Amino acid sequence: MTVAKQLVSVQPEDLRFQFELEQQSYCDLKVTNNTEHHVAFKVKTTSPKKYYVRPNTGVIHPWDSCVIRVTLQAQKEYPPEMQCKDKFLLQSTVLPPNTEVDDLPPDTFNKEGAKTLEECKLRVVYMPPHMASEKLDDGIKETFSSNPDQVLQRLQDERDKAVRQTQLLQQDLEILKTQRNRRSDGGFSVKFSLLVGLIGITAGFLLKLLLSTD
Repeated sequence: MTVAKQLVSVQPEDLRFQFELEQQSYCDLKVTNNTEHHVAFKVKTTSPKKYYVRPNTGVIHPWDSCVIRVTLQAQKEYPPEMQCKDKFLLQSTVLPPNTEVDDLPPDTFNKEGAKTLEECKLRVVYMPPHMASEKLDDGIKETFSSNPDQVLQRLQDERDKAVRQTQLLQQDLEILKTQRNRRSDGGFSVKFSLLVGLIGITAGFLLKLLLSTD
């Protein structure tokens, strides 16, 4: 089996989170399969309790891509000098044709034999809220003067990101609805209530973003 030198490409190269106390933050990774083979991936981190990765394991079809959402859980204190030592590792390996994620054997990501196991290391960067917004505003102003189309593309990308977040929340809501309906009389789930409210807030933000880009 002939395999390309680089199985996957990952964008962005760093995980950048807007850091606010007691607030979740997320960063999306786009992983692209650069080969004609099925490729499995697995995401590991040095601080598994701080981050929620979805999906953390998967299979990417030939020449296809996958978006991985990494969520930083709400933190109660700032790290020293806003420096983060957390690291992420994305492992990838070639699979037999038509292999799906449920078919992955336990030793898929073990380093043994002649297996090709590619690893991509990602560092974590925390950004204060004001720095993130200032950089975005300055970048938009500077780019708009030279390339308005690029600004519109950036706004459309932000809108698409909000759409993906709403879709993920709706999927979680459907799962909770199913679980709640299976209970005989378990009461109204607090998590269910919070998720409904979060979807409402996200939908309002998305509507505002759509109106601003029209």
